[in-house]
Amino acid sequence: MIEAIFSKEEKQEDKALYSLRPELLSDFVGQVSLKKNIHVYITAAQKRKEALDHTLLSGPPGLGKTTLSLIIAKEMKANVRITSAPTIERTGDMAALLSSLRPKEILFIDEIHRLKPIVEEVLYSAMEDFKLDLNLGGKGSSRAVRINIAPFTLIGATTKPGSMTQPLISRFGIIGRFNFYHHKDLESIARRNAAKLKMNMNATSISEISKRSRGTPRILNRLLRRVRDFADVQDVSLINSDLVSYALGQMQIDEYGLDDMDRRLLQVIIEHFKGGPVGIETLSTSLSEDSTSLEEVYEPYLIQLGFLKRTRQGRMATPLSYKYLKIENPKPSDDDSSSLNLF
Repeated sequence: MIEAIFSKEEKQEDKALYSLRPELLSDFVGQVSLKKNIHVYITAAQKRKEALDHTLLSGPPGLGKTTLSLIIAKEMKANVRITSAPTIERTGDMAALLSSLRPKEILFIDEIHRLKPIVEEVLYSAMEDFKLDLNLGGKGSSRAVRINIAPFTLIGATTKPGSMTQPLISRFGIIGRFNFYHHKDLESIARRNAAKLKMNMNATSISEISKRSRGTPRILNRLLRRVRDFADVQDVSLINSDLVSYALGQMQIDEYGLDDMDRRLLQVIIEHFKGGPVGIETLSTSLSEDSTSLEEVYEPYLIQLGFLKRTRQGRMATPLSYKYLKIENPKPSDDDSSSLNLF
């Protein structure tokens, strides 16, 4: 059973997109090493009839951290409660969540790096000893109380593990890192999900849409659904690469999966700041885009492609980005001979 705990302001994930999630570990494509290790940890926990160790999953958005968490719950035959760190505002909120958990139940906290320090501290004894340390009473009459809670599994997901405190990280027994997906893995996901969406796609169209998905299954699923829209409007029964190229072109997504914001980001660094370095807040102001979105959504893929570098002084455009934008590089280097490749 999945029990979601969200604030009313948070948007629920689209049901159609949710239906594309794999439900079993054997159906989860990609992240091979992580998947193999998770299988071992689940099997061992089941053999000992224990709750799975607390698990931290990190990586860029859309790579499957939530999906894998739900799969873990299903494989463990455990109920899972889903919440997000920003919604847990007070220590009492966290204490209420933890004290209501049943034995071996799973608590999934998304964006766990955004927990308030005072709320985070409630987790320490809960994760380590399955006990809650609480202060009861008002000022001048408070007393410390320790209560037992059921053995549970905390699964935390984060896009910014560097923003987490060491005391919290050290309490996770399992730590897994998600990487961008290889092209062939995305093709496998595209074939499976196209069938679920009743899309008739040939091999070249599957390959084309996979190449433009930024190594990210969530983006792949979104693009599949948008291509389906174009196919439906044009009454196309077989989706080929020409239709995929047309549809994604209309969405301003190029052959590398880069969109208008990616190109603007690189252009601003090159044209306004002479290639950098430039600070993230300055970039945010120049682009009228939230700095968190720049850091978590756009930068990781641009760095993966070799278009962007993060330095202590700020962000810098690489020679490859000049080549991609067809802008003359005033500071040519040996890197200028590098070719643009999709991974």
